[in-house]
Amino acid sequence: MTQAFSGMPKALGHIRVLDLSRVLAGPWCSQNLADLGADVIKIERPGVGDDTRAWGPPYARDADGNDTSEAAYFLTANRGKRSVTVDIATPEGQALIRDLAREADVVLENYKVGQLKRYGLDYDSLKEIKPDLVYCSVTGFGQDGPYAHRAGYDFLIQGMGGLMSVTGERDDLPGGGPQKAGVALTDLMTGMYATVAVLAALTHRDRTGQGQYIDMALLDTQVAMLANVGSNYLNSGKAPKRWGNAHANIVPYQTFACADGHLIVATGNDGQYRKFVEAGGRDDLALDARFATNPLRVQHRDVLVPLLAQMVKTRTRDEWIAQLEAVGVPCGPINDVGEVFENEQVKARGVAIEMDHPAAGKVKLVRSPMKMSLTPAQADLPPPMLGQHTDEVLRDLLGRSEEEIAALRAKGAI
Repeated sequence: MTQAFSGMPKALGHIRVLDLSRVLAGPWCSQNLADLGADVIKIERPGVGDDTRAWGPPYARDADGNDTSEAAYFLTANRGKRSVTVDIATPEGQALIRDLAREADVVLENYKVGQLKRYGLDYDSLKEIKPDLVYCSVTGFGQDGPYAHRAGYDFLIQGMGGLMSVTGERDDLPGGGPQKAGVALTDLMTGMYATVAVLAALTHRDRTGQGQYIDMALLDTQVAMLANVGSNYLNSGKAPKRWGNAHANIVPYQTFACADGHLIVATGNDGQYRKFVEAGGRDDLALDARFATNPLRVQHRDVLVPLLAQMVKTRTRDEWIAQLEAVGVPCGPINDVGEVFENEQVKARGVAIEMDHPAAGKVKLVRSPMKMSLTPAQADLPPPMLGQHTDEVLRDLLGRSEEEIAALRAKGAI
């Protein structure tokens, strides 16, 4: 387990982010920015906080192995941030957000379309007091169009945006039908695209002094990330279908059941296919004219794949991996998550980290995959407790006195 490091130069050490977002897409963006060195101030509802604080079990455990109140889901997207509780429905809370926005470079939010305008916290309102502000809104469907006011959730968007139409087993096979991805890919990719957009807007601001508004939509992102599948449809007019763990255009490029588990085989050319079947003692399949080229194998997949499945079943997963790696055939296991974190390459790369935490003592997290030689992504702060930094931020950043902070708390504004 690798310990998080600090003290290195920070690429975004000059940037402050006021993060009004919650759940996953927005927090994923702000965590990226925090990992790159930005000071991220996470605004949460007093007494409740980000929705994902309640998305447990599992929870982080203390030194005695007892559950804390910190949900593992919340931990995954909120390291590197300072938590400040503000009730934006109160005039005092709205005034605090405006004061914090004056001190920020970026505002990130994922409220329903038009909701923040009621509080005077929308982009048009805040740019009046901070003209060079970069303001990023994350919603399900964007700021315009007939669906703009609908609530958007990752699962719904995976379905509406086409991902589930190409994910899952073939309809004509047992277990066939649409399937969502095992993680919230649309949320995560929206957070990644939002990160890129924010960084681009900051670069433009640094050159011109101009802030701008960023309109990020989960549906836009999901359609964009269809990639070649979307392009194939646009250029052929034919909607693609589900292929399960097989590939529409390459055979064999799929999973096979071994004697003791499952194996991925990904033959990208005819030479690799021949080495695969020769390693399995089926030279006849290399010589069969029906399978000589990839287009022919695609054409005859219903004949070939059962023969390959029978061949693979005769040996264990590790036996196959050793044999196929020796002859240069791309292959690999299907690891469960426990096996992932025990993998020697994952360990060598220091993917898992531990951070000190005020409630749990230590929390285990996954570091940012952005490895940079001069300004590495860093995790200096653990995911915060609810409201942990309220007094600190109001005192040190906004200059509020202890009496003023106490008065705001008495009114329920913080």
